[in-house]
Amino acid sequence: MRGISSRSGLGRAASSCYPPGMTESLTPEIVERDLQFAIETARLAGQRAASLRKLDRWEGKMLADIGDQACDGYVQGALFGRYLEDGVLSEETADSAERLSKDRAWIIDPLDGTREYSQLRDDWAIHVALTYRGECALAAVDLPAQGKTLWGVSLPGQERAGLVGDGALVAGDGEVSGAPRIACSRSHTPPWMERFHETIGGGELVRAGSVGNKVSLLLLGEADLYVHKVGLKEWDTCAPETIARALGWHVCKLRGDAHRYNQADPVNHELVVCRPAIKDRVIEALASSGALEDDRKE
Repeated sequence: MRGISSRSGLGRAASSCYPPGMTESLTPEIVERDLQFAIETARLAGQRAASLRKLDRWEGKMLADIGDQACDGYVQGALFGRYLEDGVLSEETADSAERLSKDRAWIIDPLDGTREYSQLRDDWAIHVALTYRGECALAAVDLPAQGKTLWGVSLPGQERAGLVGDGALVAGDGEVSGAPRIACSRSHTPPWMERFHETIGGGELVRAGSVGNKVSLLLLGEADLYVHKVGLKEWDTCAPETIARALGWHVCKLRGDAHRYNQADPVNHELVVCRPAIKDRVIEALASSGALEDDRKE
């Protein structure tokens, strides 16, 4: 892969929900084909969104809506042309129960961080992920305004990840020296987050937009931990989770249980991404901070 830094084998220590033999149909050749598609499609959709923004014809919500629809149209067209038999779940397209009967389902967020996109910031992303029987398989997260694309394969025995663009990916193994840096919302810090921040050590709060961008902060070495409680859907979390798992990071819900994908209800509120070495510490701190007391509140 020209221009891609690969970190083969990273992430194999991470737990997998795949039963033995379940992914036999995802041969290395098929995975490589699908991975290349995910990377190329995310990058081209990102280029389309960036080009639209440079036209200076729209602003605010209109710009966000146009960017969303343009990216979704491109990704959906690419999927329709190449993977007609696969299921698809997208934030910007009416859902269909047909996807629930499919082993393979693409989970896409054509423009993650529309507010940041419309504000001409650089913390927004394009998510393209493939799931297999409800589990993460492979994904790409494009950061168009930053000139970076992260990708990963989290299938057992085929784990690898890489980066297009400047920088280097950080594996999840190893300890956190000092208080962990926490990726969090730019504008909203709920009371439980304030208590969690203090309990976990009071480290730097790295404020940013877009779930894909915030998880990328960890994978690029700019933060150590990301926790989020409500307001997420499968398309927000699937691609970043896949790449994090491929690099050996721990990903779970606030109580420590794993996510499932291509579900009838795509709500996927809770997200924890951290190094396995501090997983238990993070889960305990979330419980003591009150994050679990009322699932309806951020």
